[in-house]
Amino acid sequence: MRFGSVGRGLPGPRHAGHTVPTDHLDALSLPVGDDGVIIGDDAEGRPQLIGFHRPVPYDVTLIGGLWTAQVLALRAAGTGARVAVETGRVHAWTTLARAAGAGVECVSLYDVGRVPPTGATVGSPVVVVRDCGTRPPRGRVVSSPWQSVLTLLPYLSPVAPRLLRASALVGVQRVSPDEAERIGRVLGLARAEAQALPTLADGVTLWVAGRERHWAMMSATDAETGLLGTARRMD
Repeated sequence: MRFGSVGRGLPGPRHAGHTVPTDHLDALSLPVGDDGVIIGDDAEGRPQLIGFHRPVPYDVTLIGGLWTAQVLALRAAGTGARVAVETGRVHAWTTLARAAGAGVECVSLYDVGRVPPTGATVGSPVVVVRDCGTRPPRGRVVSSPWQSVLTLLPYLSPVAPRLLRASALVGVQRVSPDEAERIGRVLGLARAEAQALPTLADGVTLWVAGRERHWAMMSATDAETGLLGTARRMD
């Protein structure tokens, strides 16, 4: 298969097109739109990525633990995004905010309802992390071009079905059997997928985007482990 494009830029050196045998295509990993944030590895050890930097609004809901949300925030900052954390437990994020960016302020903390307009642009994308408990209020700052919103829910709550249906991507970590059944109905999971949710190990997440399903095991780097500790579902 041949990859190429036609543009109107300055002419460059002429060379043959790049070709890849069709039986090698499965080995390719080409994140489109930005470098992406690694959310873990699949069963074959292949990295799975989320592209947070998009020219359209992008909402993500994670029913899971603070640890996973914090790793995602750190990795989003590592891709060049500004991260705004809206939280009712600032103390739980203070160490991360101070450590991120190697002295450059890239993770900012705000009380619930206090996130100001961020001025997100293609050159300065923003990820808003909403850690506002089980009933997050409707925020003033919503997803928009180049500004994605990740909402963390510690478990299934009365507002969860609305958020799940409105999200382009949903992550689910270990939940109770009753929660798993209800989540399965909302997301249209297969019976086996819903039944697996109460058995998930710490750090494992089922990511759902429409009809796509991806299981991912998040492994922290040494630096992430030193800052946040080991993977855990409950805090």
